[in-house]
Amino acid sequence: MNDSQIRSALKQKILSRYAGKIKPIIIDEFGLKHGTARVDIIVINHILHGFEIKSDKDTLVRLPDQVRIYNSVLDRVTLVVGYSQAYEALQIIPEWWGVKLATKGPRNAIYFSDARSPKNNPSQDKLSLIELLWRTEALSFLDEIDTMNGFKSKPRSAIYKRLVEIADIKMIHSKVCQQLKNRNDLQSVLQQKSNGD
Repeated sequence: MNDSQIRSALKQKILSRYAGKIKPIIIDEFGLKHGTARVDIIVINHILHGFEIKSDKDTLVRLPDQVRIYNSVLDRVTLVVGYSQAYEALQIIPEWWGVKLATKGPRNAIYFSDARSPKNNPSQDKLSLIELLWRTEALSFLDEIDTMNGFKSKPRSAIYKRLVEIADIKMIHSKVCQQLKNRNDLQSVLQQKSNGD
């Protein structure tokens, strides 16, 4: 089993959970902390749920750094791992992360078994969440809840800092989820236009 086989099967599994419901946004290789790390798959609806894939061909060298970054941003995280990596990976990840074991069946189909259900992140960081917004989005958010006076020409770091000071984490979380969904919808519209649809 390699990463792409697991990824494809996992996305089908995620989508099947939402059959008949409003489908979430699913994005591959989603950048966190301005590209410092990329989570393999992120599912965005009312929460940010990251899925990190570690196939039997991967190493776990980057996992400790990924844990630190994912813990600062994501609401839930699920590690999807082959049996050969599972024991070592469980020593690295926090207890609130979920774990799915990936196995290949006799006809090469990928199967998942839930070893541990994900729980809510106990320690999200406001600044890390805000950093998911582009500068223009953060500036617009600042305008909605306060005023842009004095901030329109400031660097994004100053805008982010101001938002941390005046917005609570619930408000920030809601805005980030909404903005990421809107951004994805806009990309879909632009892609349809470029395809002549």
